[in-house]
Amino acid sequence: MNPTCHLCTRPLLATVVTLLLASCAVGPNFKRPAAPNVSSYTPAPLANTAASPNVSGGQSQAFANGIDISADWWTLFHSQPLNDLIQQALVNNPDLKAAQAALKVAGENVLAQRGAYFPSVGAGFAASRQRQSGQIAPVLNSNAFLYNLFTPQVTVSYVPDVFGLNRRTVESLQAQQQEVRYQLIAAYTTLTSNVVVTAIQVSSLQQQIEVTRQLIDSNTSAVQILRYQFKQGYASGLDVAAQESQLAQVAATLPPLVKQLAQARDQLAVLSGRFPSQMPTQAFPDLSQLQLPETLPLSLPSTLVEQRPDVLQAEANLHDSSAKIGIAIANRLPNIQLTANAGSSAAALNQLFTAGTGFWSIGAAATAPIFQGGTLLHQERAAKAAYDQAAEQYRSTVLTAFQNVADTLTALEQDAEGLKAAAQAAAAAKTTLDLAQRQYQSGYGAYLALLSAEQADQQMRINLVQAQASRYADTAALFQALGGGWWHRSDLATDQHAQ
Repeated sequence: MNPTCHLCTRPLLATVVTLLLASCAVGPNFKRPAAPNVSSYTPAPLANTAASPNVSGGQSQAFANGIDISADWWTLFHSQPLNDLIQQALVNNPDLKAAQAALKVAGENVLAQRGAYFPSVGAGFAASRQRQSGQIAPVLNSNAFLYNLFTPQVTVSYVPDVFGLNRRTVESLQAQQQEVRYQLIAAYTTLTSNVVVTAIQVSSLQQQIEVTRQLIDSNTSAVQILRYQFKQGYASGLDVAAQESQLAQVAATLPPLVKQLAQARDQLAVLSGRFPSQMPTQAFPDLSQLQLPETLPLSLPSTLVEQRPDVLQAEANLHDSSAKIGIAIANRLPNIQLTANAGSSAAALNQLFTAGTGFWSIGAAATAPIFQGGTLLHQERAAKAAYDQAAEQYRSTVLTAFQNVADTLTALEQDAEGLKAAAQAAAAAKTTLDLAQRQYQSGYGAYLALLSAEQADQQMRINLVQAQASRYADTAALFQALGGGWWHRSDLATDQHAQ
C-alpha cells in the first residue's frame, strides 16, 4: 500500500474513533435483585432437637446461625465407605461430566461472539489467464489481447458497536454461560446429596430385611406350634388361620424391601458411573456406624440466595433476559459498516507491488430498518415481557428455596421426636420380650406369648431403623437445601471457563 493510502485512511480512522467514543449500549443495565427482607426460615424460633439417649443417631442437634458449610460436609458422618462412594461419583458420574462439557461450550460461544469487537481481515490471491476480444479495447496498457493477471489483496471490514448490539449480545451469552455454570453446580450438589441419601437407604433396607426375616421365622414357628396344638385339640382352627394370615402378611413385606434394596444399590452404581453388575456386593455399614452431626450450620436468609445454585441460575436467566431487551432495541437502530481494500494487480508476478500496480479503496455504509411490518417492535415488546417472566420465575425460585429449608428444619425437628418415640417403643418391646423369656424359662409363660413378644420386638426394631434413617437422610437434605458448600471448592467457586 502506498503512502497516499495511509493519508486517505486518516478520515476513516477518525470516524471510527468518534463513533466509539459516542457509542453507548441501549437497553437496561442489569441490577442484581435485592436479598429477601426476612430474618428467619420458620415462624417460631428454632430450638435444639429432642435427644434419644443410648440410641444410634439419637443425639440432640443444635442449629448454628451464620455458620458456614464445609465443601465436604458428608465427612461429618464419619464413614469412610461413604466418602469413597462420593469420591467415585465425583470422578466418574457422566451427568457431571456432561455438565462440565456444556460449560465449556458456553464459554467458547462467548469467546466467539467477542470476536465481533475486532475488525475482520481477509487476504486473497487471484491468478488468471485470459484472452480479450479483438472487438473490445484491451485492458492492459500494453494493448495485449492475451495476458496473465495476478491480484493479491487485503480486505478489512469493521462494524462499530455504536448502539451496543454486540456488547448486549456478549452480555447475553455471558449470562447464559453463568446459567450453565450454576447448572453444573446444581448437578454437583444433587449428586453428592443423592449418594448420601441412597447409601443411608441401602443401610436402612439391609437392616429392615434382616429383622423382617427374623420376624418371618418367628411367625413360621408360631404357625407350626398352633398346627400341632390344633391336631392335639388344644387350639382352634380360627387360631391357626389367624396365625397363618399374620405370617402371610409379614412374608408379603419382604419382597418389596428386597426390591427396594436392589434398586437402591443399582442407583448407587449408576451415580458412581458404574453398571449395576459392577457394584460391590459387600454390605454397606449399618446405621450404627454413622455419626449424626450434632451442630448443624444454618445460613442466614440474606446469604441463602447467594449460595443456592438454582437461585443463582434464575438470576443469570434474569440477566440474560435484560440483555436481550438491549439486543431487541439495537436491532431497530441504524447499523454502520466500514470497509477498506488494498492490493496490487499485474500481468507478471515479478511486477507485483511495483510502482503503478497498487490499488485501494475505503468506504462506509449505513443501513437502518424503515418498515418491517411491526416485527422489530413486537420483538422488543416480547423481550420486555420475557424479562417480566424471568423476574417472576426468580421470585418463585427464591420462595421455593426458603420453603425447602423450612420444610427440612421441620422434618429434622419431627424426626427427632419420631426417633424418640420409636426408641421408647423399642425399649418397651424389649422389656416385654425379656419378661416373656423369663416366664417361659421358668415354666409360667406360654411359648406363643414368647413368640408374640418376639414379633412385637422385631417390628419395633424395624420402626426404629426407619426413624434413624429419616434423621440421617434429612440431615443430608439440610446441607443440600443450604447450597452444599460448593463455594469452598476451587473448581466450582471460580469460573474457570470465564474469559
